[in-house]
Amino acid sequence: MSVLIPFKAYRPTKEKVTDIACRPYDVLDTKEAREACLNNPDSYYHVIKPEIDFADDFDHYAPEIYKKGKENFDKLVQKGLMIQDETANYYVYQIIMNGHKQTGLVGCCAIDDYFNNVIKKHELTRPDKEEDRKNHVRYSKLNYEPVFFAYPHVNSIDVLVADIQKGTPVYDITTNDGIQHTLWVVNDVTKVTAIKELFEKQVPSIYVADGHHRTAAGALVGREFRDAANGNSTDGKGYNYFMAVLFPDNQLKIIDYNRVAKDLNGLDEATFLTKLSNSFDVEEKSSLYKPEGLHHIGMYLNKKWYKLVAKKGTYNDNDPVGVLDVTILSKQVLEPLLNIVDLRTDKRIDFVGGIRGLGELEKRVDSGEMKVAFAMYPVSMKQLMDISDNDLIMPPKVTWFEPKLRSGMFVYEL
Repeated sequence: MSVLIPFKAYRPTKEKVTDIACRPYDVLDTKEAREACLNNPDSYYHVIKPEIDFADDFDHYAPEIYKKGKENFDKLVQKGLMIQDETANYYVYQIIMNGHKQTGLVGCCAIDDYFNNVIKKHELTRPDKEEDRKNHVRYSKLNYEPVFFAYPHVNSIDVLVADIQKGTPVYDITTNDGIQHTLWVVNDVTKVTAIKELFEKQVPSIYVADGHHRTAAGALVGREFRDAANGNSTDGKGYNYFMAVLFPDNQLKIIDYNRVAKDLNGLDEATFLTKLSNSFDVEEKSSLYKPEGLHHIGMYLNKKWYKLVAKKGTYNDNDPVGVLDVTILSKQVLEPLLNIVDLRTDKRIDFVGGIRGLGELEKRVDSGEMKVAFAMYPVSMKQLMDISDNDLIMPPKVTWFEPKLRSGMFVYEL
């Protein structure tokens, strides 16, 4: 069963939460982050993307970067803009985007649950990104941002969370992207005990939804700290845990995660389309095409949209990974036709979150930066959990969760 413990969060003051809180580190680049916090020295981007405080040609992975992130966090605390709670609490965190509502519990998961596969993964991590997140934890001894987990929904947890939401939230803000973020502090001893026991007794597994690199960093650096202190899993030290927001699976929404490729691997357009027809029924569309079901893929090539429907025999509906449309695309198009084999390292492919819309795919191709784009049908939570339960791994860049968590609203000290 699962471990979820309360903790003493560092949180912004109510007056400064709008200035401090920001989007996660990995949803925008350095230039975008720098522009987003112009005239706002208190933005949390200075903590999670401290490279914005250096020249563009400065090494983003240099020790000075990580030291600067911690220095910027310490400034927020020293100025009284972020204050640590006096008691160990849980927090209820609700996000509303375009009418879609999801409500999660903020707490700390056990690093041993990560190593014992109680916390289930579905993606491989990239060593460079993992090391970057690990260094942030090593230099700061903090979890700057939570990871985003799912758990099989439990009615009694839903009832308890709904009861907590009858109280007054500490934050209720709508950010400039139109998303509402509301936070309640759970410090009632009875409710704190109930949450801890419900996870111990009724939640057998937790699933990484978004944040595999942060999850790995939190667990692996926690173990480094434990080993250095000759500690163990029962000594109650902060390094045995890492911060997470856990949402019931039936509230989560996965949107498409699309692909763009730089070239056709030497093929001319006509030959490429002919070869595609071996594996797909190919239909030219008069306007943009968004896949409406499983095994349907949209393609944008030379200012034209196409509907690709995978032919029987190109997929295996009984294989949790083989049934995925990203697998079909890789096995029938990217590998044999475009010679793009390793999605984690090949520089000829890039990935575009569905939140940017299909217009972004047209833009990337029409600009000449990319040659062809593929619009994917979203993966379901059931597919994600089936893959995780079978200890299988999805291809890279398959799931894009919206809405995103806001960073800087709570911080965990190891």
